[in-house]
Amino acid sequence: MSELKKTFPIKGMHCASCVRLIEKSLGRVDGVSSAVVNLATEQASVVYDSTKVTDTDLVSAVRNVGYKAGVEQELKTEDQQKIEKEKELKALRNKVVVSLFLGSLILWGSFPGLMQFAPSILQNFWVQLILATPVQFWAGLVFYQATIPALRHRTANMDTLVALGTTVAYVYSAFVAIFPQIIKQLGVEPLPYFDVATIIIGLILLGRYFEAKAKAGTSEAIKKLIGLQAKTARVLRNGKEVDIPIDQVVIGDVIRVRPGEKIPSDGEILEGESSVDESMVTGESIPVDKTKGDIIIGATINKTGTFLYKATKVGADTMLSQIIKLVQEAQASKAPIQRLVDLISSYFVPIVIMLAILTFVVWYILGPTPAFLFAMLNAIAVLIIACPCAMGLATPTAIMVGTGLGAEHGILIKDAESLEIAHKINTVIFDKTGTLTKGKPEVTDVVPTSVILSDSDITSEESKDLILQLAASLEKGSEHSLAEAIVNKGEAERVKFIKVVDFKAIPGHGVEGVVDGKKVALGNMRLMERENIDITHARSDLARLEEEGKTVMMLAQDGKLVGLIAVADTLKETAKEGVDALQRKGIEVVMITGDNQRTANAIAKQVGIKKVYAEVLPQDKEKIVRELQTTRFADSARRATYKLPTNIVAMVGDGINDAPALAAADVGIAMGTGTDVAIEAGDITLINKDLRSVASAIELSRKTMRTIKINLFWAFGYNVSLIPVAMGVLYPFFGLLLNPIFASMAMALSSISVVSNSLLLKRFKI
Repeated sequence: MSELKKTFPIKGMHCASCVRLIEKSLGRVDGVSSAVVNLATEQASVVYDSTKVTDTDLVSAVRNVGYKAGVEQELKTEDQQKIEKEKELKALRNKVVVSLFLGSLILWGSFPGLMQFAPSILQNFWVQLILATPVQFWAGLVFYQATIPALRHRTANMDTLVALGTTVAYVYSAFVAIFPQIIKQLGVEPLPYFDVATIIIGLILLGRYFEAKAKAGTSEAIKKLIGLQAKTARVLRNGKEVDIPIDQVVIGDVIRVRPGEKIPSDGEILEGESSVDESMVTGESIPVDKTKGDIIIGATINKTGTFLYKATKVGADTMLSQIIKLVQEAQASKAPIQRLVDLISSYFVPIVIMLAILTFVVWYILGPTPAFLFAMLNAIAVLIIACPCAMGLATPTAIMVGTGLGAEHGILIKDAESLEIAHKINTVIFDKTGTLTKGKPEVTDVVPTSVILSDSDITSEESKDLILQLAASLEKGSEHSLAEAIVNKGEAERVKFIKVVDFKAIPGHGVEGVVDGKKVALGNMRLMERENIDITHARSDLARLEEEGKTVMMLAQDGKLVGLIAVADTLKETAKEGVDALQRKGIEVVMITGDNQRTANAIAKQVGIKKVYAEVLPQDKEKIVRELQTTRFADSARRATYKLPTNIVAMVGDGINDAPALAAADVGIAMGTGTDVAIEAGDITLINKDLRSVASAIELSRKTMRTIKINLFWAFGYNVSLIPVAMGVLYPFFGLLLNPIFASMAMALSSISVVSNSLLLKRFKI
């Protein structure tokens, strides 16, 4: 089986029932394993067997239910999309203007209270018919284009409701205009309702126009990300520097970047140094210093120096392209709550049609004279007021804004489902190495012993410099990770390295050699015992450093202990704040590590984590995640406060070694590092490497879900409350009926309000 995934635009969707119809039609194609349609992005994502399914099959499946699929064409560039959207908006605006202008003329000539002031020509039924016809069949053509194929396949959507309602009003009015005598013989005053049909079409199209304008604002994150890309690159070719378009850069090209320029692609610095502003990709506002050998990210801005670098990733493989792809996929995905809305909407439209028929029958039998007109107008009002546009937009517009907002701040959310689940998280597990800590050992303490101080007149600081000099010189020849930390510290302190002779590495103990004519040994307790070095006078310092979770190496010179050097994997600057932010939200924080219990406890204590799993093998991390998923909070009061029946667990790891645990967690959060972003490993990727973003991602999920629930409340509430009004339940008590024109206005406003509420998410500060 050759399974492919294709994403392509869909034209003509306006409600949740449209989405459901297209998904069902695509799902029925033999060879299609899944089909997800998104109303807000107007795209379909289909996974199918390419040996069974062709583009023609997909196009036909969409066309059969009244919509148009752009399968044959690739997704357009940002500029092409912008031009096409502007063209569509202009055409829609023209239809709105014509519809409302002609509808207003008809309304002026036919509405009681206004018609007395209208020219006699506008009161003529034939003139009204001529004015209404282009609105019904030109401006309203889109409703018929979706309705006729849908009815042919025994389905219905929002366009079906509008087409039925306006057609009934138009056909009745045309009959009145052409055969007024027949209407009189039935005992009914021959009054057409062309104003109802035209104004409804004009107002619904107006609502769609404003809705499209508002929806464009929900995808600003993608536009911003695409706009970050550099347009040209200065490449070294044939010994000369030439400017070429970015799409002509290939892997291996050597590129020069000058101060203030955007970096064209991902790569590795070959020559020079600078500071680079990576805020547009990672959200980190402080420029990062870069030098030879460092990795740089395309689309970031070079601030100070000039450098040459080798392109390692270009085009779709760059980090920015991966981010854009991830955000697009997340915005096109569907949250579980949206699937429920789509399901309800699929039954909603047929139910509304039955309610409209019921309304007509009841009013025709029991309504006042003229009963037929009362029945017709109320049935039309039911059809129009019930259009489920707002329900269809409630979830995807909020998801688009939420995922886009996260991406702008270095929080990449893989799909809508992850965003929805994240707000329920009540336990967060942090891997230690590379997540809470920097993952790179550093020298934290250099402690001279009393021996060196009593035997010399040098100061304490001078003693530290001397100890570091001896240790760094000795470790220069070692490949151990702790040795690298000491050498790096020596280079950072600009110590003068001394030549070492008779260097010898002793596995499991340390190293020794002759430095400046004196025998020097550096290592652990076993080495000191082997060399018969007395460490009695340093035991208190040794115990203190080890209690802090640091690895301590002892330096001896000519048989005497002269100093201690402590090395530790230091905490990230944002670790404690990140843990505190989670705990303030009532979330239990757990640490998991392969380190020994003492080191693990020391690190956990520094950040305020109380629950620690130490000496855990990588393959056992997944078991602990699953164990915590079935464990309730020990504190029943806190469980009641936060209404948490069981644990929803998030795992935060480096995205590579922790992949099984990340996959097992309800939400896997991968720490992205440089261009090696482990996007596939987690549901959420923090490319900004800021641990405070874990709490921000959860809060973003909470805000997004709150917005969705508000949207759905208003969307469902609007339909549930106004459908009975449209059916006329208030008329026996208050004499109130809902004019179809006001129904169409309310329906349009409901969609606009839902999209506008989603846009308010942009105010959320991460």
